[in-house]
Amino acid sequence: MQQTVAEFLVATLHEIGVRHIFGVVGDALNPFTDAIRRHKGIQWIGVRHEEGAALAAAGQAKLTGQLAVCCGTTGPGANHLIAGLYEAYKDHAPVLAISGGVPAAQRGNDYLQENTPDLLFRDVAVYTQTLTNASQAAHVFHQAIAHAYGMHGVAHLNIPPDVFAAKTEANISSLATLRSSPEMSAASADISEAAHLISQATKIAIFAGAGCRSAIPQVLQLAERLQAPVMHTFRAKDMVAYTHPHWVGGVGLIGGAPGVDALQNADVVLMLGSDYPYTEYLPKNGKVIQIDLRSEVLGRRTGVQLGIVGAVKPSILQLLEQLPQRENQDFLLSVSEARKKWDHMLDKKAMLKESLEHINPQALARGISLHAQSDAAIIVDTGVVTLWCGNWLQQSGQQRIIASFNNAAVGTSLGQANGIQALNRERQVIVAIGDGGFTMLPGEFMTSVEHQLPVKVIVFNNQQWGLVHLEMEEAGLPAHKGSTFPNMDFAAFAQACGASGFTVRKSSELEHGLQQLFATTGPAILNVFIDPAELPSMPHIHIDQIWRFGLARIKETLLSLRGG
Repeated sequence: MQQTVAEFLVATLHEIGVRHIFGVVGDALNPFTDAIRRHKGIQWIGVRHEEGAALAAAGQAKLTGQLAVCCGTTGPGANHLIAGLYEAYKDHAPVLAISGGVPAAQRGNDYLQENTPDLLFRDVAVYTQTLTNASQAAHVFHQAIAHAYGMHGVAHLNIPPDVFAAKTEANISSLATLRSSPEMSAASADISEAAHLISQATKIAIFAGAGCRSAIPQVLQLAERLQAPVMHTFRAKDMVAYTHPHWVGGVGLIGGAPGVDALQNADVVLMLGSDYPYTEYLPKNGKVIQIDLRSEVLGRRTGVQLGIVGAVKPSILQLLEQLPQRENQDFLLSVSEARKKWDHMLDKKAMLKESLEHINPQALARGISLHAQSDAAIIVDTGVVTLWCGNWLQQSGQQRIIASFNNAAVGTSLGQANGIQALNRERQVIVAIGDGGFTMLPGEFMTSVEHQLPVKVIVFNNQQWGLVHLEMEEAGLPAHKGSTFPNMDFAAFAQACGASGFTVRKSSELEHGLQQLFATTGPAILNVFIDPAELPSMPHIHIDQIWRFGLARIKETLLSLRGG
């Protein structure tokens, strides 16, 4: 049966499970968007900026592990996708990006909006290709989707409108291969060697990364078998309930001292499914056994005694067959006691301060925990808001926490939230974002309103680039004027968009503000004025860092007195 290339692509995407395509319409995409309209099985979700389309697709792909799709038209339309696509690229999520090309007959003629998209997308995409005729469609579509799944990243197709509209009788005969990669077992000799190293150790710690997501019961079984505390990356925080006795907490700035100390004091650290980049928090002297599907990440962050290529779940199941139950709990109990003290400190800081001017951000982050449903998706933006949420959110174990984990880009959370909310409009989706991040892509809130996506946005409003401000002060420098700025009224903005908006300025208003926000049925914004002078609780702050913070504050005071 003859069909257009556009119809063929839509049918293929629908058959492998795609139900949404995010983008901005344009003439080069006309045959494609019309094919979507006539197909009925895929919903076109028009966004206000192409970066928002890429972020929405990235959010879906990060949450589900399934292919998500975004598109932009010729030239600038496709160019705008790039920044958002780095979310999928850096967090290894399968996304197909489609760009409309200039008419094939006009290429090389400096046509309007002409560029070289394959060159442009090469850094962010594991596969990029321009279709020049309909006969390419079947094998190129297959290769693009196969690369996105197989290499866990972005695939890009550039398709001119005349090729979109061309007729083809092609079909993809190998659709069954277009799926997530299966989990591979490790070599039995490596597992035996790991069991031998573990048997010689007294103090064992587990460091869990995103590669543990399909192996949560097995990780906890291993922890109980070995009487081992489990530390986690920020990306793995949501996998297990905050209250689980073995789930000690994070490390680094988005974590606590107990986890950092446990990694350093252990005889053996099992580093599972993690390529954690902050090497200063990884073991210096302990023996590390690293297990990961990606051979290229083994040993690149810290010294490794044994590197094992394999998926975490089957590898742990193999290990459990060789490891006896341990009875000695001394190391686990000592780490747990340190955790209790750290948690007590966090709880104290999360108590509302009786201030008439600002809310302490720890109380706001804890308030999100208290109001979030047990299966909520919480999308955390980048900046100092990441530190507040990373340390004061207490996850249920069924929630998902999504962030710009490896890209660490500001302003990405609302776009990702729209994609996640489109999957299930009944699920509670919460955005925690700074004021600077929200003003980067505020138009994506109109995407929420237009498509009736009931995203709940909480703006941590400190009227500055908070993390940049902290980094300047940590270096002993007075904060630059460029790190502070005036803001719009975020609640009024929400109302102007046709949604609900609320503002909280005083501690006494916070609980009521959160109740109002979560009682709203549609999209809504809660604008919370937080204390810009509040410092996050960071593990093992050195005296020279405290001195630099103090020196910076003195310099800022003197500059304000001089008006400079």
